Amino acid sequence: MLAKTDPRIDAYIAAAAPFAPPILRRLRKLVHAACPDAEEAIKWGMPSFLYRGKILCGMAAFKAHATFGFWHQGMTTLLEKKFGRTMEAMGLLGRITSPADLPDDKTLLRLIKTAVKLHDSGAPARAKPKPKPALPVPADLAGTLKRSQRAVGFWADFSPSARREYIEWITEAKRSETREKRLLTAIEWIADGKKRNWQYENC
Repeated sequence: MLAKTDPRIDAYIAAAAPFAPPILRRLRKLVHAACPDAEEAIKWGMPSFLYRGKILCGMAAFKAHATFGFWHQGMTTLLEKKFGRTMEAMGLLGRITSPADLPDDKTLLRLIKTAVKLHDSGAPARAKPKPKPALPVPADLAGTLKRSQRAVGFWADFSPSARREYIEWITEAKRSETREKRLLTAIEWIADGKKRNWQYENC
């Protein structure tokens, strides 16, 4: 069975710093060996491997190190016990600067197959975050909202998290000029029914 590869990952590996391609090629080969049904994709600008439509694992290369990690939260607990590592360096295997920093092939194959079993088990890949308490609407935002009935209507329909994103964006402004600019932008977007990060919703 041919591996379901993505030419964008070939380009990513070719463009990586000189130390990284041997690491990335080895990881890529092992993922396909352990999970023949894995499909390649680019997620958040980094090579990822999907299994039955969901992220199984991913890798990345930076200026001085590479990373490799699994998506399922169950792998976090397993690797913390096995290697004493947490989600450091954007990956469960820590900072990888050479192939010698990786576990041996037998161990990596076993880990990838364990991740596949976790996905097949139906256990949720990520724990649902606890809902955050609603934030009070700042007076200047409340006053600006009242200038547009459309904005008021959409604001009322927004989820607490969508309202929080706008409130945090505005209150985090360090200068009064920045805050005023964000208020005006927020009202324009809210009046169009757009959430704070609407530009990235279809990425």
